Amino acid sequence: MRDMFDAGPRLARLLASHQRWLLTQVAYALSMERVDGDASSGLTATALTSEITAFKAASRNTIRSYIDEVATYKFITCVPGEERKRPRRYEVAETAQQAMVGWVWSNLLALDVLDDGDRAERFRANPGWIRMMQPRIARDCLRDPAWREPPKRVGLFMWNDAGGLIVDYLMSRIDPEDKHPDRLFVGPIDSRALAADFMISRTHLQRLFAKATQDGFMGWDVDKKKPPLWISRAFVEEYCQWQAIKFAYVDQAFHAASEMSGKQ
Repeated sequence: MRDMFDAGPRLARLLASHQRWLLTQVAYALSMERVDGDASSGLTATALTSEITAFKAASRNTIRSYIDEVATYKFITCVPGEERKRPRRYEVAETAQQAMVGWVWSNLLALDVLDDGDRAERFRANPGWIRMMQPRIARDCLRDPAWREPPKRVGLFMWNDAGGLIVDYLMSRIDPEDKHPDRLFVGPIDSRALAADFMISRTHLQRLFAKATQDGFMGWDVDKKKPPLWISRAFVEEYCQWQAIKFAYVDQAFHAASEMSGKQ
């Protein structure tokens, strides 16, 4: 996620909080499913609202604001020739297309690291698989309450703006081989620099860290000259188990696309 953020911060933030992640994935899926000549297909505010509100994942006002925002930044545009039609149908802009392809590829690469597979390489050789894979990933994740509703400690970050970026950063700093029985050390943190880096307020970041500290799964080793930040092993394990749900759906979608294309 950090690489995506560095390439395009506004685009990456569409996947950096869990609610926006769900909205973005389903919106992209609807766009992929547009059929020429079928006015009821594709991405419209009405279609996105219908799918998202069925699972109470966002309010109608939130969805409307989301559509307005991504249209303002031109991540979606009206389908050519349909600018005056209602409801408006949108297609995903090329930059957003590339970002989603990159997101799927990076998840496949992560799976390959675990089992020495070749999913990412095969996906790169068959980019059209995105049309089969992504809608399935989006719907499977939306429909699964275990993914849709993260565990409380994970949700503290993931429901917040840029929460996914923050957790991704913390995970990148820990040493899984650390011998401490309960804690994994992140190291010293400059909250001002980190907040500026992720384009959030320092106050917002400090509130998140304060709440995590209050809940007992984050803290600082005050015995050191430069107190390092630590996160609990229980939190890391919970986060990894939650992420495993998504990775399972990505893997299933990959194999389904492979079978459908006859390239097993």
